[in-house]
Amino acid sequence: MTTAVPGSSQHPVRRRRRRPASAAQPGGTKASGTASGAATTAAAKASGSKPSGAKTPTAKVPAARTAGAQPAGRATRAAGAPAPARAQAAPEPTGPLATSFAELPLHPSLAAVLTAQGLTVPSPIQARTIADGVAGRDVLGRARTGSGKTLAFGLPMLTRLAGRRARSRQPLALVLVPTRELAAQVAAALAPYAAALNLRTVTVVGGLSLGRQGDQLRAGAEIVIATPGRLNDLLDRGDCRLDQVEITVLDEADQMADMGFLPQVSSLLTATAPGGQRLLFSATLDGDVDRLVRRFLNDPARHSVDPPAGAVTTMEHHLLHIDAADKDATTAHIGARDGRVIMFVKTKHRADRVARRLLASGVTAAALHGGKSQPQRTRILDQFKSGAVNALIATDLAARGIHIDDLDLVVNYDPPNDAKDYLHRGGRTARAGRTGTVVTLVVAEERRETARLLAAAGVDARTTAVRPHDQELARITGARTPSGTPAVLPAPAPAAAPTASGGDQPARRSSRSRRGRRSPR
Repeated sequence: MTTAVPGSSQHPVRRRRRRPASAAQPGGTKASGTASGAATTAAAKASGSKPSGAKTPTAKVPAARTAGAQPAGRATRAAGAPAPARAQAAPEPTGPLATSFAELPLHPSLAAVLTAQGLTVPSPIQARTIADGVAGRDVLGRARTGSGKTLAFGLPMLTRLAGRRARSRQPLALVLVPTRELAAQVAAALAPYAAALNLRTVTVVGGLSLGRQGDQLRAGAEIVIATPGRLNDLLDRGDCRLDQVEITVLDEADQMADMGFLPQVSSLLTATAPGGQRLLFSATLDGDVDRLVRRFLNDPARHSVDPPAGAVTTMEHHLLHIDAADKDATTAHIGARDGRVIMFVKTKHRADRVARRLLASGVTAAALHGGKSQPQRTRILDQFKSGAVNALIATDLAARGIHIDDLDLVVNYDPPNDAKDYLHRGGRTARAGRTGTVVTLVVAEERRETARLLAAAGVDARTTAVRPHDQELARITGARTPSGTPAVLPAPAPAAAPTASGGDQPARRSSRSRRGRRSPR
């Protein structure tokens, strides 16, 4: 393992692979400079003064560095090469949290959009990470979905890209997410801020036209928001290159690990510009995610603001013991409640079946799973968010990263496979200090395994035996007797002609004829 001496043009010098954190570093090495710099910064913050030589933050921030350029004090590291070994540190003290966006070093145009949208106080994860992101540091954040992570990485990214222009097929920033739905949410959240800076974004996900996405990339975009599989398709076609990407964001990294995306993610990170900034956000930081951090992040600023779902005090957990013969009726009563509910199942076929039975009983329900086309999935989510659909029947993969405002009930129609899935499911509710309830329906043969799973998740659930018409079921879930009149979902609105974000041009038929067709991932 090698590391370069900052400021030196000589070949990298070799050092021992596992050096004790407390051992003295050779003069001029990054480890030494980082330790002393961190100590100086911490002391300065504690006293309320700036460290010697520090620049006063201003609204105008230097643009992201060009490919190959190195900021002072940052060791040269080949893309994909392991970062120098270092001890796993606790989240760093950051001094007083910013109490308003005005205190953060954001571009003035972004501050104006925040004010126009009525956003003045940053969420905890935003208050802790934005300054580090704007400064160009790698950032490692642990926070649940719905905690404001999109602006936590999006605002620094946009601030650093202000005034930049990407060339054809060569984006400057990349946001990797595990699902199409999350990609759409990130793109929608960043759209007004990117427009304020005249920055172009392109969303590339499976289920949509590969040729159209390739055309948008050739037209030029500063930011690409992508799922790993589809981005690999576009790289293979030559529609995109990552060697100019200077800022890379991994959102919901633990979910990408669970879905088996990390080999693809590693390959994509290796293809980005050497020395680029990486921002990784995840609900958990163990296992594969920790290995990803060790390999690709360089001395990251670490911030942890949210407890795991099992430790959220505003969330109630219930195990409802039911007879197998009562399961459909119990589900229908819960679905007829006054308020929306997500019900999780293990397979897409079961999702379709449960949705059909709920519709037949009078509950407006729809299934969300990977077998649906992207326009179908988008329409179903929009209907659920608007209240046109009361019960969303979802598989784990399809619902990863979805944020629904004011959702107060999650039902595990099928118990999850493991503790992590239980916490991810439960994380759809009880957000931003609101209350929520997680209910797991358990038949006799599932009781022992489900109890073991909740113990592993650190969840203390209340167990209750219920029947469909029981008052206790109504108290816990708001269950009501369904009408029995088959429900009909609203007809889909006519499809609007797609437009490209940030002024991209419409798709050209010539791209497909030139490059042929490939099956989307």
